[in-house]
Amino acid sequence: MTGAELTGITVDVLVAVTGATALLVCVTYAFWVFLATACRSAGKALGPFRPGRSDKRVLTIGTEPAHPSYWHRQSWIDTAGAVRRSYRALWTLWQSHWMVTAGRLFRGRRPGSNRRGANAFTRLVMRLVAPGTTLGATVAALLATALHTLVLTVFCALVALVWTSWVLTVGVIRTAERGSLLLRGVRTVCPHPGCHRPFPLAAHPCPQCQEVHTSLRPGRYGVFRHACRCGARLPASLLSGRGRTPAECPSCARPLPPSVGTTRVVHVPLIGGSSSGKTMLVAAVVAGLRSWSERGDLRMEFASDADQQDGEALDRQLEQNDWARKTQGDQRAWMILVGRGRRRRLLYLYDPMGESLHQADRVREQQYLAHADGVLFVVDVLADRTVRRALHDADDTLADGARPAAQGPVDTYQGLTGELAALTGGRGDLPVAVVVTKRDVLDRIESLPAPGARVDEWLCAIGLGGLVRGFTHDFKTAGFWAISASAATGTGALDSERRRAAEPVLWLLARSGLRVGALVESRGPIPRQGRRTDTKGQGVRRG
Repeated sequence: MTGAELTGITVDVLVAVTGATALLVCVTYAFWVFLATACRSAGKALGPFRPGRSDKRVLTIGTEPAHPSYWHRQSWIDTAGAVRRSYRALWTLWQSHWMVTAGRLFRGRRPGSNRRGANAFTRLVMRLVAPGTTLGATVAALLATALHTLVLTVFCALVALVWTSWVLTVGVIRTAERGSLLLRGVRTVCPHPGCHRPFPLAAHPCPQCQEVHTSLRPGRYGVFRHACRCGARLPASLLSGRGRTPAECPSCARPLPPSVGTTRVVHVPLIGGSSSGKTMLVAAVVAGLRSWSERGDLRMEFASDADQQDGEALDRQLEQNDWARKTQGDQRAWMILVGRGRRRRLLYLYDPMGESLHQADRVREQQYLAHADGVLFVVDVLADRTVRRALHDADDTLADGARPAAQGPVDTYQGLTGELAALTGGRGDLPVAVVVTKRDVLDRIESLPAPGARVDEWLCAIGLGGLVRGFTHDFKTAGFWAISASAATGTGALDSERRRAAEPVLWLLARSGLRVGALVESRGPIPRQGRRTDTKGQGVRRG
């Protein structure tokens, strides 16, 4: 046998041994080890599997005291970690184990202990299987990598599909909620003095730990619910009940009624001089709304426990003292829910001090005027100089006993109109309900004609035609009423007078789309009021 033939036989044997060894190593062991290692590493990256231990991959809680939603970013962090860790494990296994093993076999050393083979034959066998081991491990690594890449591609596609569905769900719910609020004209404004700031989303304190959540809506912290730092779960959408969760203003942190973010707010400031009867009118309006509610013509309730308590305190005060004390300091808005049919409105009824409307700079401080949907202008005609000059001696004494306002209605109106235009960007779009108060006293003054059904004509007849023309010129529409708040409140209140006292507010609410206009249009002529004596015999009440 020639040397060339011997060399060819040797090469064939080496190729056969290498191929057999590579096939054996790849199919029976290495491929499965690579595949299992990749899957196990990817699974560990999706952990952690040791609860209670910190994990740098997990997003921490920031300024918002809520755990970030898994599908916002954590899902992609875990997916990227699974991809990186599995490929790193494949590379490490091939390089640090199989290539080290093959290198030892090439040197005639045992793979596990790196000890030299016992004899020449053993070392020869080791060197013969070394190329096949290298080839088999490399092919197994490539096949496992290819299959694992296919699995990861499907996995990433599923994650992307779920993430896209989550993003679309968040977008659809937020758009639907925002669109619904815009269509219903819901805009949220703080009712508390010194603030009166608009805000797109109320803050919600956690019922367990009182941590304040300022982003309680579908988004990065969850779709329907947010998980607070303390573990409590808060509804994050209107569908899941966010409107029934206690809320507060994000600017001043004072409490808000839960319905402030779900119900259209109608801002109605009461404008009038000090002692013009504004607080008595508020009490009469509340009594009138309650009377309409008792008849079943509408639904009325206080929007918060604080308003309920203030209403009860005012009722007790009227029953005991027969009159309401004047407003002291900044007065927050009365918040009353008024509904009819499927619609309802959250009425903000502002009762500021009369002194706050005497000067232009003080008027500019009344920031709630910038959000007004209508104005309830209180007219105390007994404070007007023209009217007082027309009174005789006895009537003048009677007028003094009615505690006239410190400023006449014309002066109050002139001080208001310019600043109101600046605050609202033009007062021409606002309706104004003009309410003449203290009608029980006016009905007893013989020097003046009695207020009739056309209060605007009566105002012109007593010398206030310029004021009437100002209302009709400066506002989009104007309505006129003459009301006796004393006949609508306290002990022995007349039910018809209670309902009549609420008509100006119902008229303004009707301009916002609440279907209560029929209640206002059904009113009849105003009867002349005689002297009214209550059960204590204290005489007429002024309002």
